[in-house]
Amino acid sequence: MKGQHQTTVLICDGAAERRHRTSAMLREQHDIDEAADGAALLRLARGLPRPDVIVLDAAVAEPFALVRQLKADPDTAGIPLLLAFDAVEAPALEARALAAGVADVLVYPFAAETLRARVARELRLREAQALLRHEVHLVDHLVAERTRTATQMADAVIWALATLAERRDSESPNHLHRIQHYVATLARHLQTQPRFAHELTDAHIELLFQAAPLHDIGKAAIPDAILQKPGRLTAEEFETVKLHTVYGRDAIDSVAQAAGSDSTFLRFAREITYSHHERFDGSGYPQGLAGDAIPVAARLLAVADVYDALISRRVYKPAFTHETAVELIRQGSGEHFDPDIVDAMLATEADFLAITQRFHDPH
Repeated sequence: MKGQHQTTVLICDGAAERRHRTSAMLREQHDIDEAADGAALLRLARGLPRPDVIVLDAAVAEPFALVRQLKADPDTAGIPLLLAFDAVEAPALEARALAAGVADVLVYPFAAETLRARVARELRLREAQALLRHEVHLVDHLVAERTRTATQMADAVIWALATLAERRDSESPNHLHRIQHYVATLARHLQTQPRFAHELTDAHIELLFQAAPLHDIGKAAIPDAILQKPGRLTAEEFETVKLHTVYGRDAIDSVAQAAGSDSTFLRFAREITYSHHERFDGSGYPQGLAGDAIPVAARLLAVADVYDALISRRVYKPAFTHETAVELIRQGSGEHFDPDIVDAMLATEADFLAITQRFHDPH
């Protein structure tokens, strides 16, 4: 089990005082495991849960042999490795370290800010890679169609995600996982109802699950000063934020144009990004759609997104309890939300709570 933090850094250094000093630099941001030698390093790296980043002192016996063992093991090959060595060794070891697969090098004495920045960079890279791996599942679905167009479309979607991932705001990636599972839970509960049966087939639910993380990709075009503002937005700032729905739709349309064709997946992605802020009573944006004129995908996402926003801490508010969030959504039935989808949420409340616990944010 991880401790109070969501990420773990494994420090391997045979010098106890320096090992503890390095650990202290990271302890506020990450859980820390320590190893005094190579054997302990390999045991901790291969154990569960595995570390997210390893910081290895080059003075440990046979450091490059350890690197080779870690990279040769499929269970540890993907863990970013930072190798630390004295300045006098830098010319001889840096190129060799990078060629061996080390993610980055550190030269003693390094500042705490430097170490934290290097670790944070590797974690951000892993998050982006994980997001892309997650979307690669879409390729399997499209390749099953065995058409050249399907493969081109999959490549275009992944390319768009890779580009946008670099400009994401500070939202936790667990938010995206939770949204996916909320939407799928609601869809599975509703798929037997005549009102939803045509749209919510098993195949469509899989595509909705894949498309859900794209709902806020348009926020990549919103200035950080507005997106992360701790206080109330001005009317002009809110109008700027509302444009993220248009930017998201345009991004999806550009994917379709690049692929030379459209698909059910891209339709869902477009509906989700463009319409998830519409309200059932017609008072939402950007089009002011009401009732069944709002796409089913967007109506599902609206409930999932608002619930997750309520239970999550933001720069402008604390996190609400699950019970409070559910009650607020119940009160919005028929006004903000489709009543049938709210009823589905109330019926699957235990599943929602389990999802929040499974993909909880670090505190």
